[in-house]
Amino acid sequence: MLEGQALSERKVDVAGRNLKNKPLIEAILELKWRLMSPTPGVELDPHYKILIGRMYDRVSTQYPEHEQLPTATLPDEWTGHTVQHRFRSGPNDWPLLQIGPGILTLNNTEKYTWTDFRERSLSAIESLFHAYPKREELHIQSLLLRYIDGVDFDCSTENLLDFLREKLKLRIDLPSSLFTESPVQARPQLFSWQSSFSCSDPKGIVSARFATGQRKGSPALIWETLVQSIGNDIPAMPEGFVTWIDAAHGITDDWFFKLIEGDLERQFNGE
Repeated sequence: MLEGQALSERKVDVAGRNLKNKPLIEAILELKWRLMSPTPGVELDPHYKILIGRMYDRVSTQYPEHEQLPTATLPDEWTGHTVQHRFRSGPNDWPLLQIGPGILTLNNTEKYTWTDFRERSLSAIESLFHAYPKREELHIQSLLLRYIDGVDFDCSTENLLDFLREKLKLRIDLPSSLFTESPVQARPQLFSWQSSFSCSDPKGIVSARFATGQRKGSPALIWETLVQSIGNDIPAMPEGFVTWIDAAHGITDDWFFKLIEGDLERQFNGE
């Protein structure tokens, strides 16, 4: 830790902007670490069995409810980077931590605020590095901050391409000649688009994804904004994590509010 200070004790002005009617479906922090390969095609964490108990000892105050997933019964050689256990704040409640061989995630939904999520992220990373039996063998290979949002939209009655252009500033068009004197309707019934861009702070990629889907059982437009660093783009851990997550959130927050500026922002604010 920097100058002996715990990550969770480092406070900055990170209140962020909160919406009355958040479109958030889920916020996810995901960390993966390198596994050993004793034989080709097999990846194992030799310290994982000990890690589970030590990790629970450290997080049980915040996440007292333990849930074992069906994947925990599978052979170890099949479960690299697969979540096996959940630690919840209450029965069937959010937020929650998930852990498996080589993977740790923090997940939240309706209760999300950036201030709370940031604090929980720093605490989770600190707990992982303290709990790991041989810290010198804990080599992080991926950091990911991901936001999934959604808004009700029925493609059978409205034109999604118009909605994307007018409400989210995303311009995607096919030549109108494709639909002129054609039995094909110009209104898409299913939609999927994504793109990724290089980023220098934090080092890695920024991706945006838009697709039709379901939200609370109703047709919806789902979009994701994510920042990921892998390999040499990962900062020194754990001390570099606080700078990484602040920079990653700064990008996702900026992109989100620029995309929804106007009618959608007013809608999400309850205006």
